[in-house]
Amino acid sequence: MRWFEHLAQLTERKQPLVLVTLVVVRGHAPREAGAKMLVTAEAVYGTIGGGNLEATAIGLARQMLAVGAASPQMHTLRLTEQAPAEYGVQCCGGEVTILLERVTPARPTVALFGVGHVGLALARVLSICPVALWLVDSRAPMLNEARLAPLHHGPAEIKAFHAPILDGVVSDLPAGAHLVVMTHDHAEDLFVLEMALRRADLGYIGLIGSAGKWARFRQKLKAQGFTDQDLHRVTTPIGLPGVRSKAPEAIAIATAAQLLPLLFEEAPPAKPDRKELTD
Repeated sequence: MRWFEHLAQLTERKQPLVLVTLVVVRGHAPREAGAKMLVTAEAVYGTIGGGNLEATAIGLARQMLAVGAASPQMHTLRLTEQAPAEYGVQCCGGEVTILLERVTPARPTVALFGVGHVGLALARVLSICPVALWLVDSRAPMLNEARLAPLHHGPAEIKAFHAPILDGVVSDLPAGAHLVVMTHDHAEDLFVLEMALRRADLGYIGLIGSAGKWARFRQKLKAQGFTDQDLHRVTTPIGLPGVRSKAPEAIAIATAAQLLPLLFEEAPPAKPDRKELTD
């Protein structure tokens, strides 16, 4: 498997990693310029030539992961007996410059359609999480700066959309995005739900409301050609079961708890697929 195929798999699993690239090679070296290697906390994929060069690069990459360094780093290493490294000497006689770039998985996206009492309470809970939080409402006052100001104190990336016509926002959602439908208008709820169900690449689709509301929606959606399998994608009522309070804060906390395992699912520990090379 090539390095970029490993990169796709690791980023899909939200695995933090460092991309190591040989950017300059002077004289003799184990690999040519452009050789790449991926380093995670537990595994190494690809090679930049083995030996102390590679071991040093792996150590530097894992140090970046450990301290959370975000800025790229460049290091020039000499491959001579007169320049011993922590892992020994390498006698190729050349000199290489390596570039280390931390690859941060994309933030999960949560779109809240409707920023009323429950929507704002849920936004407050999610704003303390490292997510891309889309706040969508057809009513401009729900999105005024003063109302949303408390959300900007956390790590969430806040995007507000005043959208009288909501289908464009649904179309713009990135693949894998999760959405919660809780507008002030049942007609808007149904419209957003219909648009969301037409996209097979979305994650959680939650709908606030009673069993009676969902029964009416099911009937209308089936009349438009949606199958039982399609409708099974909708989670309603929203929130962990057993929470009976209808207070906005209670619904928000229960819904956030339902979303968290989907947003921050831990990748299983990866076993190294090869041994780190030494001379």
